[in-house]
Amino acid sequence: MRTFLALFLVLTAAAATAAEKAAGHAGVPWYEILKQTVTVLILVGVLVHFLRKPLASFLKERTELLRKSIEEASRARDAAVEKLASVEARMNRLSGEIEELVRKMDGEAGEESRRLRETALAEIRRVQEQVQFAADQEVRKARQELRKEASVLSAKAAEEILARTVTPEDQDRMVRENIEKLREIAQ
Repeated sequence: MRTFLALFLVLTAAAATAAEKAAGHAGVPWYEILKQTVTVLILVGVLVHFLRKPLASFLKERTELLRKSIEEASRARDAAVEKLASVEARMNRLSGEIEELVRKMDGEAGEESRRLRETALAEIRRVQEQVQFAADQEVRKARQELRKEASVLSAKAAEEILARTVTPEDQDRMVRENIEKLREIAQ
């Protein structure tokens, strides 16, 4: 507290000196500095008087809370140690039971293996039949698409050949012939 007060006085004096130099005054206004210092000291005294009890009670509550947290953590650690010991004991008992189960399962595994082999073979036959059916369907579909593609390509090739070989005179002649045929049909 005294260090704070000394530091405050030095800073206040330095600020006052700087302010007077900036204002162009030659003397130090010690009365103003003293008046402001007394005002600040009163303010600090009032703050200390009113904040001492709440601050002390806050720190006491915080200390109590930390102590309780440490105690709870200690209890939780002790409970975890007990659970670990229980689990380790149970694991030791289970190792014997596991060995017995392994022997029992080995006997059942042979029978299960035979049954699974038979089931797998039946499933393989069924899947092979489905695959063969699907392959046949795909071949039919591919043939249809090839036929369709061949007809489209043939039409395009014919179109290109006609475009190269038919002259404008041929086009005019064909238009006239078609118009005459349409007139005949219309009558």
